[in-house]
Amino acid sequence: MARKKNISKDNLISWYMEFVLEHNHHPKSVFSFAKENNFEEADFYKFYGSFEAIEQSIFSEFFNNTIKMLAKSEEYPNYDARNKLLSFYFTFFEMLTANRSYVVYALEGNENVIKLKSLKLLKDLKQDFKTFANNIGIEKIDLQQEKLGEIQDKATQESSWIQLVLTMKFWLDDTSASFEKTDIFIEKSVNARFDLLDIKALKSIIDFGKFILKEKVNFN
Repeated sequence: MARKKNISKDNLISWYMEFVLEHNHHPKSVFSFAKENNFEEADFYKFYGSFEAIEQSIFSEFFNNTIKMLAKSEEYPNYDARNKLLSFYFTFFEMLTANRSYVVYALEGNENVIKLKSLKLLKDLKQDFKTFANNIGIEKIDLQQEKLGEIQDKATQESSWIQLVLTMKFWLDDTSASFEKTDIFIEKSVNARFDLLDIKALKSIIDFGKFILKEKVNFN
């Protein structure tokens, strides 16, 4: 039988996910994986250098497919940062739910927040999401100093990643119908975060602090 030609990254991901769910372990070798799916071993290496690389890319593809779905919405570009983040969360977790068996398998034994936060398997997703969170227009304080601005950007990205990890942990443990409790968790946690980051309130506090400091200096 002639080997398949022009295989794609999506083919490899689909075949890999199907294999591990059927066998409960990753393929023994790229050779056996290629033979089982009737393609040339060399074609695998056009996309990935190892099974570990394909595992990392799967979560990144969940992210990419989420962004593609959001891009189809005419309303999404006009949303504020809060609603962009909410839209991302709901769409991303729909993606995870559609592939829940694989996600649970892949994260088995690493379900606690500390492990998830730094799990190598989620490395690509972490970078993708941190970049996304930094670019959706979350309002920040104008610190008028480059170094402080960079620190603020990093803090925003890292806190965004921790929030996503906490939500993934909640979703993994959620046994409610249609994961409705996860939907509630998403809405409440995202809204709480933006309420805590009310820039107008922070600006008022900072302005007041500057005023007190100035007056104290003048008084002295």
